[in-house]
Amino acid sequence: MARIMNKWFLATAVTSALLSVTAEAKVSAEKAAQLGGDTYTPMGSIKAGNEDGSIPAWNGGITTTPAGYTQGDHHPDPFADDKVLFTIDAQNYQQYADNLTPGQIALFKAYPDSYKMNVYQSRRTASYPQYVYDAIKRNAGTAELVDGGNGIKGASIGIPFPFPETGVELIWNHLTRYRGIAVEREAGQATPQADGSYVLIKLKDELDQIYNRPDMTPEKLAEGNVLFLFRQYVTAPARLAGTALLVHETMDQIKEPRKAWVYNAGRRRVQRAPNIAYDAPGTASDGLRTTDDFDMYNGAPDRYNWTIKGKKELYIPYNTYKLHSDKVAYDDIIKPGVINQELVRYEKHRVWEVEATLKEDTRHQYAKRVFYIDEDSWQISIEDIYNEAGDLWRVAMAHAINYYDVPTLWSTLEAYYDLPSGRYLVIGLDNQEEMYNFKADFRGNHFTPSALRRLGRR
Repeated sequence: MARIMNKWFLATAVTSALLSVTAEAKVSAEKAAQLGGDTYTPMGSIKAGNEDGSIPAWNGGITTTPAGYTQGDHHPDPFADDKVLFTIDAQNYQQYADNLTPGQIALFKAYPDSYKMNVYQSRRTASYPQYVYDAIKRNAGTAELVDGGNGIKGASIGIPFPFPETGVELIWNHLTRYRGIAVEREAGQATPQADGSYVLIKLKDELDQIYNRPDMTPEKLAEGNVLFLFRQYVTAPARLAGTALLVHETMDQIKEPRKAWVYNAGRRRVQRAPNIAYDAPGTASDGLRTTDDFDMYNGAPDRYNWTIKGKKELYIPYNTYKLHSDKVAYDDIIKPGVINQELVRYEKHRVWEVEATLKEDTRHQYAKRVFYIDEDSWQISIEDIYNEAGDLWRVAMAHAINYYDVPTLWSTLEAYYDLPSGRYLVIGLDNQEEMYNFKADFRGNHFTPSALRRLGRR
């Protein structure tokens, strides 16, 4: 296995170098036919486990719901009986350094008494509807980058590039990954002070993934040029309630940039918001994340040069059902410095390492970002963020579960750690809220500025 993986890494590196200028390569019919076969999963990841067995083979992911589960419940842990294999902490992390990111190592150093990793058996649980798998196989032979990588064409439903050859193709896989179609969620976010005190901000998110509708085609997407529609509004506390955001995300952001509007509860009017992008401050984030940090990365990739660094085996948050449980209070999660690590499950998985370096002719708070993307789901799991001086600034982690009623693998909580300030932001606190509605019914004018205005005036 080691020799096979090394040859695969070398071939990928050579191919990436040869194609870095055009970034327009398509996959042959013979290669696409291998998706879902003996070598590759339907998502394009390596089906086999690793050499020592610490990463198992992918056998379809979660395909059934646990006994007693009812749609609308918080998702019970299918692996509640699993025991901790070992714990990585500030005293022994050097032994595991090859399987850690620089950001994780920085957290061990910054919080030696509270940051640790309870490592469990690795379970490759990612699974998706069959129509998504079928579409990815079609996309493999037709998907292309356009405008230097700032848009895509020839793809619909599921990821466009199951065999990525450039870093920007990898990030497009994250941007387009399947997370259901019409989704509503109510969740909290918090920006704790260094002592752990916080004010809970409650938001409602609404997402219509036009790209992933079952009847979607590349031709329809090219005509409308809309990837997804997103609406978010604050429901608490009272001083922020009514503030709302509307986004129309485009597929080709050079042809037509993202459209965004905000409703300001104080001014009681809707305004176009062309600056809701890139490194503008995130909603109610206390300056602890940028707009394009949301969902670990979103928006146009045009300000960075993207480079595939290869694949690695890392300990990442995975199957974190304990952190998702409705038996857990927010005070149980939010602690000084870092979230409660007793609630976090880490597993070893293969990830793509992608480095984004800021282009010389543009600007962003982040000079470099390194993304670690789960090979089975294309969900960014960890992001290490660097400032202009080249120093590690922030570390972001997505704590993923399989929402097996859909099915899809998606984060249940995202944490953004700001190393200089000793503070962090958590997004997605849903333990005490209604569970995600993956069957939302959005009417035709739901994602319009006029609807945003009516929403803000309620």
